[in-house]
Amino acid sequence: MRKSIVAAATALTVVAAGVVAGVAVTARSATAALSDVPADCSVFTAAYRSDGQRLTYEYSAGRTSTKAYTNDRLPWVPSAFQQLGGAGSDTSFRTTEFAAHPTSGWLFKVSRQGQLNSDGAWTVVASSATQLVNDFGSTRILAYGYPYLYRVSGSSLYRYTVGATDGVPRSRVRLAGSAWDTLNTFTYERTEGTGDAAVDVLIGTKANGELKEWRIKRTTPTSAISSTVLKPAYWAKFSSLSTGYCQDHPGGRPLLGITTAGAASVHFDANQKDRSGADIKGGSLGSLGWTAKAYGQ
Repeated sequence: MRKSIVAAATALTVVAAGVVAGVAVTARSATAALSDVPADCSVFTAAYRSDGQRLTYEYSAGRTSTKAYTNDRLPWVPSAFQQLGGAGSDTSFRTTEFAAHPTSGWLFKVSRQGQLNSDGAWTVVASSATQLVNDFGSTRILAYGYPYLYRVSGSSLYRYTVGATDGVPRSRVRLAGSAWDTLNTFTYERTEGTGDAAVDVLIGTKANGELKEWRIKRTTPTSAISSTVLKPAYWAKFSSLSTGYCQDHPGGRPLLGITTAGAASVHFDANQKDRSGADIKGGSLGSLGWTAKAYGQ
């Protein structure tokens, strides 16, 4: 499942960082959310600064950190971005992501290889951005749950099947609904059921302030999509929403929201499968110190 892959990648890629000019690398105590989010919970988001420098913001063990690696840049800022997975050791890592080009319509696979230097700083020693398919113009949001890649463009939601061997998304299907332009964020959570009963569960936020969950049938994605409003207000300000994991609270989930103004909030949903937001608590963590474009994971 994607969550376990992302958890592994997080542990590898957010332990330390090389200092990049203009990026503050900090470890500061959390504020309002500290008492509401268990210390065993971790959640992060990736972001890109306007010059293409990649950043990472993490909330873990009741503390926040902002990190950046030397040589970790793209020549453009993705309009949408989705982590696929990562692997490595205490001294090296590899990650792969999907990134949509902001103007060309190309979807890229971004690969990175990092190494821990003798001075204790991480550096990206190899990276590449490979063109995959030219069908992703005006892409605002990407969400991935193997083998499906979801894409929001305009008022439409599309689903692609990602090739198991070449990693290329194909077989585009337009899903039910015509108001997907009201989405601010959209993140794959898990798959429930098997066979014809399997559904992909995604969580997201809308321009009207709702925090919402959607259930998309894998076998009939063009039929009506069921949804549940978890929270009716407050969530409109977030342009990025990430979900994480809790080692000692596996039934719960942390939620990290990032605003375009560069503020962060973290929340804890004690039961992620109850289709209710009544048990979601948390609050603001304050300013990140930057306004890079963040992407939900």
